[in-house]
Amino acid sequence: MSGDRTEPAPAPVSWAELDELVARLAEAVGRAEEYDLLLAVTRGGLVPAGMLAYRLGIREILVAAVEYYDDEGETRDEVLFHHFPDAALLRGQRVLVVDEVWETGATMAAVVERVRAAGGMPTIAVLHYKPGRSLVAERPDAWAATVDGWVVYPYKAGR
Repeated sequence: MSGDRTEPAPAPVSWAELDELVARLAEAVGRAEEYDLLLAVTRGGLVPAGMLAYRLGIREILVAAVEYYDDEGETRDEVLFHHFPDAALLRGQRVLVVDEVWETGATMAAVVERVRAAGGMPTIAVLHYKPGRSLVAERPDAWAATVDGWVVYPYKAGR
């Protein structure tokens, strides 16, 4: 058994804890005036992105439907985009890109690459950052907390 890594137990997050995490993230990303719009990464980023948009007073919200993990937590060979905002909506815009967790970083790196290719200027924000698991050179600009293990958010009830 020497050398085996034991995975930490899943960390459940309550609604009250989620609200506190979003409040911390709001402080970390700055003022609404620094952004032209918010880009929510589905599925997990939808709820925190909406909560963050309310806290910051951002009304312009776009959605990127992206899939890298399946429902069992296994990764795909590559990030799959179901849909993404038209480049004209991102060009020249300061885009706050929001997801719930940065695990490998592959999802957010792919999203940010597309935002930049469209001429947008992304700022990356996540609730939970896992620096020890990241596999990409990029890193978030803002995060509310760091963790090692799997996080279970209250809006993923039944999972």
